Amino acid sequence: MIIREVKETDVQDLSSLMNQLGYPTTEQEMRVRYEKIKNNPHYFTIVAEVDDTIVGIVGLFRGHFYERNEVSVRIVAFVVDERYRKIGIGKQLIAKAEKWAKDVGALGIGLTSGKRDEREVAHRFYKRLGYVDSSIGYVKKFD
Repeated sequence: MIIREVKETDVQDLSSLMNQLGYPTTEQEMRVRYEKIKNNPHYFTIVAEVDDTIVGIVGLFRGHFYERNEVSVRIVAFVVDERYRKIGIGKQLIAKAEKWAKDVGALGIGLTSGKRDEREVAHRFYKRLGYVDSSIGYVKKFD
């Protein structure tokens, strides 16, 4: 397995992973998103590759807090292909994400995970890695 920065040739595999994460995404939609993200210096995307196939992704966003002077880093996308789970790929991706966050000056890293029954396995995974449930999130969709 190789963990590396994302490339344009990964887009098809990324769309498949977004579908597994529960966000229906065509290859064309993923290509549009990739083009926006790759040109934004506040984003950093890491993938796990096995036998020339992308089997995991962690997408990161770096910003600034309003309430503190430190750098803020959030995991905004994270998924490992269901055929490759429970063999350490996710743990390695998160470790690489945490290293990047430290390298850019963050004192910590955050993520949001849906409060749905099917996310319970993911929640236990995050807790095993030292993440704590620290807030309640709210969403409002516009018509």
